[in-house]
Amino acid sequence: MSKTKKQGSSKSKIIIPIVILAVLFFGIGFGMSYFKNNLFTVMKVPDFNLTDQNNKKITNKDMLGKVYLVEFFFSKCPTICPVMNTNMRFIEDEINDPDFGIISISIDPENDTPELLKQHAKKIGAKSPNWHFLTGNRDYIGNLADQFDIYVGDKEDESENLNHSGMIALVDQEGNIRCRFDQNNKPILYYSGLNYEDKEGTNPKLNGKFHPDREYLIEDIKKLLK
Repeated sequence: MSKTKKQGSSKSKIIIPIVILAVLFFGIGFGMSYFKNNLFTVMKVPDFNLTDQNNKKITNKDMLGKVYLVEFFFSKCPTICPVMNTNMRFIEDEINDPDFGIISISIDPENDTPELLKQHAKKIGAKSPNWHFLTGNRDYIGNLADQFDIYVGDKEDESENLNHSGMIALVDQEGNIRCRFDQNNKPILYYSGLNYEDKEGTNPKLNGKFHPDREYLIEDIKKLLK
């Protein structure tokens, strides 16, 4: 073999691994960027038809064209609901966009009449006309929570009927529930409306000073509003 051919062969042996490594690094970088900047589509938001604090019927179709959040709560809740309300109010102020809304569905409709929900909205300082506090039939609301796959206690169980999850659904302008990916590139499905005693969001605490999912929601709502 000539000296020129040997040199060409040696260069090829060096260049090919470099190219492969470059492609791998690009692919990894692209993949990480994708998971960081894109949101997963969980499912279509379940159909809902309930009455808000202004005695107006609100459906999922009324919310088309808006990015919005969905939570389950009740006005007399002494524990996590005030925390969730505070975090929702913070998000409302941070987003401050006419195409953003919030759907807060009461799991205690016998108490949470439209009139009482109107008082509650005023009490917590809700500003947006797109923040709807909804009430209706308790069986219907329980079934709706099941469709969302957000925990709400069985109404027939006295010890559980007013228990509920602190999770929040993020819905895009086309009516799809969306979410970000976690550090392992798995969709988180829902966001937490709670406070935490640690930055990582592993230890919930009512008076915790950290609320990582609140910040995630603000980021992701802004992505969807672009």
